[in-house]
Amino acid sequence: MARIIIFLLVIFVISTSCKKELVKKVALQEDVFFLANDSLQGRETGTPEELIVANYLQQRMENIGLLPKGNAGTYFQTFTFKPKTEPHTKAQFVSSDGSITGTNVIGYIDNQAKKTVVIGAHYDHLGLGGEGSLYTEGEAVHNGADDNASGVGIMLQLAEKLKDSITGSNYLFIGFSGEEMGLLGSNYFCKNPTIDFDFANYMINMDMVGRLSEDKTLSITGTGTAPIWNQVLNSTNPGFKLVLGESGMGPSDHTSFYLQDIPALHFFTGQHEDYHKPSDDAEKLNYEGMRMIGDYIMEVIAELDDKPKLSFRTTKNESEEVPRFKVMLGVMPDYLFDGEGMRIDGVSEDRPAYNAGLLKGDIVVQLGDSTVVDMMSYMRALSAFEEGNTAKVVVDRDGKKVEAEVTF
Repeated sequence: MARIIIFLLVIFVISTSCKKELVKKVALQEDVFFLANDSLQGRETGTPEELIVANYLQQRMENIGLLPKGNAGTYFQTFTFKPKTEPHTKAQFVSSDGSITGTNVIGYIDNQAKKTVVIGAHYDHLGLGGEGSLYTEGEAVHNGADDNASGVGIMLQLAEKLKDSITGSNYLFIGFSGEEMGLLGSNYFCKNPTIDFDFANYMINMDMVGRLSEDKTLSITGTGTAPIWNQVLNSTNPGFKLVLGESGMGPSDHTSFYLQDIPALHFFTGQHEDYHKPSDDAEKLNYEGMRMIGDYIMEVIAELDDKPKLSFRTTKNESEEVPRFKVMLGVMPDYLFDGEGMRIDGVSEDRPAYNAGLLKGDIVVQLGDSTVVDMMSYMRALSAFEEGNTAKVVVDRDGKKVEAEVTF
C-alpha cells in the first residue's frame, strides 16, 4: 500500500498536466490512504498540500469521465476569505492582506435530465492542528482519515458507479474546501452555483463515514427536509441500525444546501477518540462498512430516480435549543446511542470526568439533581453549573449504578 501511495503522489503532484491515461479504477482504500498520507500535512485550506489534493481529485474526476463544472471550463472553483483567527497555514500562502484561497473541485455527469443530484464531501482538514484540534501536545499532522478522507473516497466510488448507470438524473460531485473553517466552500458554492439550482433535486453529504460499528449504527440527519426521506431510507435499508434526525442544520456542508431550500441528507458513522487528533489514520477505518454505505446510497438514488422532484420542507433548528453552559465535563458523547441516558465515548485526561473516575462506556443517568435521559437533558443539566461547582454524577456501568463526585 505504501508503494501505491508514493506512486500516486508522484503522479498527481509532478505530472497533473500530463495527458497520459492513468488507471481508471482506483480502490477505495487507495484514495483514502493517499488523502490521509503524512506527506499531505493534514490538507489545511490554503496550503500547497491542499492544492495537491485538489489536483488529485481533478485527475480522478477526469479519469472517471466527469465533465468539469468549476469556473471557466475547469474542475476548480476558487474562493478567497479572511479567517476570523490567525491563519495557521504556511505564511507564504497567506496574501499580504491576510486572505486565504480555497478550492472546491467539481465534476459533472450530464444525462440531459431535468433533475440534478448533488453529492459532496469536504476534503480539507486541520493541517498540523491549531483551532479545532483536540490534541494538546503541540503541532502534529492531523491526517483526517475519517474526517473526511472517508467521505471523499465514497464520493469517488459513487461517481464511478453512477457513470452511465442510473440515468434519470444528472449528478454533480463536489469536493469542498474550507469546511473545517466554517463550511466556507459549500457556502460559496451555494451562493455561486455552477448549475441551475432550479433543477437541483437533493444533496447527499458524507462526512465521517469511515467508522461503522459492529452493530452497523448509521446516523442520517436531514430527514425532515423532504417528506419522502423516511420512507425511502427505511425501504432501501440493507440492515443498518438507523438513527434518523430531522434537522437540516448541522456542522457540515449539507447545511449550506438546506439554507438554499434544497433537501439534504448527512451520512455519519459517529465520533470517536481519534476525532480531530493526529491518530485519525487510514488503518483504522472500516472499509467494508464504507462500501456498504456507498451501496446503500446507490439504492436510495435508484429508488428516487423515476420519482418527481422532491418537495423541500423546513425543519426545526435543533441548535437553537441547545443550552449554553460555562463548564465542560470533559467527555466525548456517543451521539449514536439510542438508549436512555448519555453514553460516554471517550474521556479527556485531567478533565472533570477523568478526575472523577468516569470511563468510556459509562452511561450518565444523573447529573446533580437532574435525571439524564438523552443528550438534550444532559446538556440542560450541565448548563446549571459554573466553574468551581461540585456535583453528584450517577452512571450505569455494565448494568450497575456507580456514583461519583465531579468538580468543574
